[in-house]
Amino acid sequence: MKRKIGIACLVLALLLVLATVAGCAPKAAPPAPQPSVSLTVSAASSLTDALKQVDSLYMKENPNVTVTANFGGSGALQKQIENGAPVDLFLSAAAQQMDALQKEQLLLDGTRKDLLGNKVVLVVPDDSTLGLTDFKDLAGASVKKVAIGEPKSVPCGMYAEEIFTADGIAAQVKSKLVEGSDVRMVLSYVESGNVDAGVVFQTDANTSTKVKVVAQAPNAINATVVYPVAIIKASKNAAAAQAYENFLSGSEAQAIFEKAGFSGK
Repeated sequence: MKRKIGIACLVLALLLVLATVAGCAPKAAPPAPQPSVSLTVSAASSLTDALKQVDSLYMKENPNVTVTANFGGSGALQKQIENGAPVDLFLSAAAQQMDALQKEQLLLDGTRKDLLGNKVVLVVPDDSTLGLTDFKDLAGASVKKVAIGEPKSVPCGMYAEEIFTADGIAAQVKSKLVEGSDVRMVLSYVESGNVDAGVVFQTDANTSTKVKVVAQAPNAINATVVYPVAIIKASKNAAAAQAYENFLSGSEAQAIFEKAGFSGK
């Protein structure tokens, strides 16, 4: 019996020693905090609502990153980048503006990709009684004013011109055109009733209850609508910009874009 008690005491003593040693062992250091990073994204105005949601989600998942978006006409944003504006990523509503920056070697090699697609549509005020059902109807005498984006700087305006030319109505509508500096301005013209119709992207029309879509551009034109993204070579945060760009192509971001009406590429 005494022998059993002695063994038990020995085991207990060993356990106490092990517990003491474990308690004295150095604790693992907490992970080092990630350095704070600020990213500036220049994006086509038609991306406004969807990209704000994407950025909010990204910053929630990456609390050390602050994403600031600058929205505007793709051509105007292109000019800002050419003039040295501190931009990390560019999201254009057409290939033309991205092509120009690539030609000038202002993009970081290997980072350009086609991110999204969209559709060009004809919208009228929700209470319109003109009965428009086709782009060709814009040539009719009942239509006095048609809003489009400035074709040289706003991709949707460029697409509008292509549609008018393809439909053979360019000459008839020329004097009716009211140009906006970006597609959201065009949408506001239609919402206010200051114009009879306007040409915007489907995603812009989806954001408004004050307009209705009455026609879609031909498939041949809508198939060419592309939103490319690329990192600007002058970015001081290329690694963080690449991580953000990767997120834009991921399932979480794409779900937000698709809900807004964009299509994947």
